[in-house]
Amino acid sequence: MTASSSSTLSKVGQGFVVLLIAAVFFSLGLWQLDRAKALKESYKTATTVDYSFVPLTSIAQSREELPATAVNRWVNLSGHYVADFKAANQVDGDGKVDDWEVGLLQIGTNEGILVVRGLWSERLLNPDISQSMVIDIQGQLLAHQFDDHSINDDGSISRLDSSVIVGLTDLDLFDGYVLASSESHAGSALTRTRPTPEKLSSRIPGFYWQHLSYVVIWWLMAGVVLYLPFYRRRVAS
Repeated sequence: MTASSSSTLSKVGQGFVVLLIAAVFFSLGLWQLDRAKALKESYKTATTVDYSFVPLTSIAQSREELPATAVNRWVNLSGHYVADFKAANQVDGDGKVDDWEVGLLQIGTNEGILVVRGLWSERLLNPDISQSMVIDIQGQLLAHQFDDHSINDDGSISRLDSSVIVGLTDLDLFDGYVLASSESHAGSALTRTRPTPEKLSSRIPGFYWQHLSYVVIWWLMAGVVLYLPFYRRRVAS
């Protein structure tokens, strides 16, 4: 192989490497742009809540994962409370930490769902309520919690998640839980302090303009990589 051929192959190889690095930077810019678009869309989703009430069974099914379209929907449901639990160290939308009363509501003959009824300290406000009474509930359907706030103990649950009580009931449980905004029996409202839901936010980290600035940086680096061989040739000449 002649020196000329070797030099040509070397230049071709260097050019390929330059183009490859530039393509990687450009792709990273496209990925960052997609993240910015996804973040913007997630803001719309997080701040848009349908406040019309729908039956729980019309948007979710027991023994199935809660659909994304059902999360944060406002629902109405009726049933009998068959068990009562303490959910300790829960945080409401105002950042207040408190213990909550959580009831297991039996719906029909064989289904059930966890319902946050109010503060644990107010659990004796309605002593006349019995398991034989039908309770009408309105509230917000939320996804189950992933992190433990306490420990599972006699009468206590570590998190708002039906999976922690599957061994305590034969009911077919719904995924998620309902944060009750109102309860009533035979038209009479049960007055309680109701916890407010946590503020909805985007699950995509970062800020919109921050992602756009990274797009500019990645593409600027791609431009620098492409320009560098020409700059070196100018300097050499």
